[in-house]
Amino acid sequence: MSRDIDAIDRRILEELERDGRLSIVELSSRVNLTNTPCSERVKRLERSGYISGYRATLNMDKLGLGHLTVVQVSLAATGGDNSMDAFNTAVSRVPEIESCLMLAGSFDYLLTVRTRDIVHFRQVLGDKINKLPGILQTNSFAVMEVVR
Repeated sequence: MSRDIDAIDRRILEELERDGRLSIVELSSRVNLTNTPCSERVKRLERSGYISGYRATLNMDKLGLGHLTVVQVSLAATGGDNSMDAFNTAVSRVPEIESCLMLAGSFDYLLTVRTRDIVHFRQVLGDKINKLPGILQTNSFAVMEVVR
């Protein structure tokens, strides 16, 4: 039987989203619980799928991938054929594509692409993205600053 999460659960989720490496002792302090109930809540949130995993946030500048570009993608067809499936499979094979979102609207997908610089992005766009199956058109936007 699933139960809704309460304000304390939401606070735990907020704190872990900010810093997934918090110890139970520190997390308990931040949400005003003792260690055991806090630990039990975290385990329940994990089991019930509210927490799907933990990961490190990488410094892309230090990794030499500080250039971020957003690419709108329109496919030639999105009907009954397998064009979207083929695109979805192929896009996952391009390591520079950080995320791929399927959208409802005036274009079909929104990609975020991480590269070293604009020259590297141009190479990825020409050699990889524009060769993905079913592409009709792309529009690229260089990100000036990530605000949030």
